[in-house]
Amino acid sequence: MTLPRTNTFAGLSLILDRLAERRDELDWIAEQGASADARYLLLDALGETYLLPDRDALRWLNADERQLLADAPASFLGLAQDKPHFLLAVDDADLARELETQLGARRLGLREAGLLLPSDEAGLFAYSKGLIHWQRETRFCSYCGSPVVLVSSGHRAQCTNASCGRMHFPRTDAAIIVIVEHEGACLLGRQAGWPKGRYSTLAGFIEPGESLEDAVRREVAEESGVIVGEVHYHSSQPWPMPQSLMVGFTAKAIDPTIRLRDRELEDARWFTPQQIADGLAHGSFAVPTRLSVSYQLLASWLRLRANMDLDAMV
Repeated sequence: MTLPRTNTFAGLSLILDRLAERRDELDWIAEQGASADARYLLLDALGETYLLPDRDALRWLNADERQLLADAPASFLGLAQDKPHFLLAVDDADLARELETQLGARRLGLREAGLLLPSDEAGLFAYSKGLIHWQRETRFCSYCGSPVVLVSSGHRAQCTNASCGRMHFPRTDAAIIVIVEHEGACLLGRQAGWPKGRYSTLAGFIEPGESLEDAVRREVAEESGVIVGEVHYHSSQPWPMPQSLMVGFTAKAIDPTIRLRDRELEDARWFTPQQIADGLAHGSFAVPTRLSVSYQLLASWLRLRANMDLDAMV
């Protein structure tokens, strides 16, 4: 089953049962790992994974090939199509290169592979990358400083200090991303290091004690000076680069005056649908990568406001 391609990496629940309630059943996990149906995804120290050499698909290991990394603990991802899926870390750079040759595979990062893989495999890669990043970053207890050990099939880390013993859980940093409109135009900004002509929707992380809607209003005001009133949820996207969740919104400006404050943005402008279409045709305007929810926000807005198909224009 292939997921509908809306936001990249999203929709994984349509094909994967994470079975969180069984992660502590060590005998059952071992049984799944030894099954002839078991599949193992490898991620190297850079967060890259292995793809087949001749087509855009993940190079999974089976239970026999798993012995190539017999000492590496496996993290249970869940069941997809009744097959148990696991994650293995390849921390040694030399071994990662050897496996590339041994498996007849090629390595790619999530940004590149996310645009190539079927939606279900892109989602599994993103899930794995987010989990393994947390595992690699969580080596010591943040309360007492003692080492931690991974438990619950790789989804929790327990402090080894008997007088502490705290559990640590995977972290996700929530961020908002928003397309703001006013009188038939949308607000887009660009950062100095982006490719020439690229503009994107505004985004930023949520602060403590802040609602999602308030984060939209604050971030837009901080970055562009534009004052936002009405805010509506659009969609979300896992963004494990390294550990974010992008929550997408649409919003309406009540004061459209652009005042670049902190210089986080090199430029911000209001664009009409026709200006976007003309810029794409002339090569003076570039959209965000299809990988991001920003692209979907812009595509949705163009369909709604002007019946334009962004996919056909880029």
